[in-house]
Amino acid sequence: MPFKANADRRHHIPKQRQKVINWAEYDAGLRARGSLTVWFTAEAIDGWRAEARIGRGGQAKYSDLAIATALTLRVVFRLALRQTEGLIGSILQLLGLDLAVPDHSALSRRAETLEVARPRCWREPMHLLVDSTGLRLCGPGGWLEEKHGSKRRRAWKMLHLATDADTGQVVASVLTSRDADDGSQVGPLLERVDGPVASLIGDGAFDRDDVYAEVAARHPDAAVIVPPRANAVPSGTVETAPTQRDAHLRCIAAGGRIGWQRASGYNWRALVEADISRWKRVIGDGLRSQTDGRQATEVAIAAKVLNHMLELGRPEYIRIA
Repeated sequence: MPFKANADRRHHIPKQRQKVINWAEYDAGLRARGSLTVWFTAEAIDGWRAEARIGRGGQAKYSDLAIATALTLRVVFRLALRQTEGLIGSILQLLGLDLAVPDHSALSRRAETLEVARPRCWREPMHLLVDSTGLRLCGPGGWLEEKHGSKRRRAWKMLHLATDADTGQVVASVLTSRDADDGSQVGPLLERVDGPVASLIGDGAFDRDDVYAEVAARHPDAAVIVPPRANAVPSGTVETAPTQRDAHLRCIAAGGRIGWQRASGYNWRALVEADISRWKRVIGDGLRSQTDGRQATEVAIAAKVLNHMLELGRPEYIRIA
C-alpha cells in the first residue's frame, strides 16, 4: 500500500520537491497573464470563416475557432455577449483585419454545441486531486436582488474538478445540479481524464465503496487516498484480502490520523483548495450562460484559460533530496 514504507511512497504520491525559482522569469510570466497583446496568425485568419457545408441545411458563417475565440475573451474579461461582440469588433478594427464579427445571437447559439478540446495528456501517471465548489447562476434581475433583496432561493450549480497535483492543471471538470454529491461524480471525472492515473486524493466525502470501485475499474494500480469516517469499520475480508480502505484504517489505528496523513500523502489535497481559489479569483464565482450546454462550454473554456495562464507563469520544482 502507498504508506507502508517511505520507499514505496514515491510510486503513489507526488514527490517531495523544493522550489528553485528564477524570479525574473517568474515575474515576467505573471505579468504576461495580464498582457493585452493580441495577434492573429495566418492560420487563424484563414480559418475564421466556416468551411462550406456539403450536406443539407444552413451554412455556418463562422468557424468553431472564431466562436471559441470570442467566448474565451468573454470568460477572461467577464463580459456579456453584446459586450463580447463589441470587443471582438474593436480588436479586429485595431489590427486592420477584414473579418466578420460574430454577433451575440450566433455566439449564444453556437455555444450550446461547441466542442472544446480536452486538456493534453501527460505521459507520466497523474496524481489527481478532486473537490467541488458552488457556482451561482447569473441572470436577469440580479442587480434587483442585490439592491432590494430576494425571497426566492438562490440558484446554484456544483463544479466538480480534478486537478494534477504536480502541475496544477485542470484535467477534468463536471458541472451538475447542486443536489449531486461529490462521490457520485468520480466516474464522470475519470472518463474525462486522458491519461494514466497514479492516485486519487479527496476529502472524507469520497469515502464510498463506489469511489474505490470506479477508480479500480479504470486504473487498477491507482491508489485511493481518502480519509475513512470516524466510525468506519474494516471490511469482511480484512484478514484474507484487505482493501485499500482496510489499510488506511490499520495505519490510522497504528499512528493516528496525523500520522496517516503524512504517510499516505493526503496533505497534498490542500493544493486543490488553491486551484479552486484560483478559479474564483480569475474566472469568478458565477455562470453567465443560461442553458446546460452553454454552461458546460463556459466551464470548459474557463478551464482551458486557467491552464494556459499556468503555462505562462508558474514556479518549476526539482527534487534535491
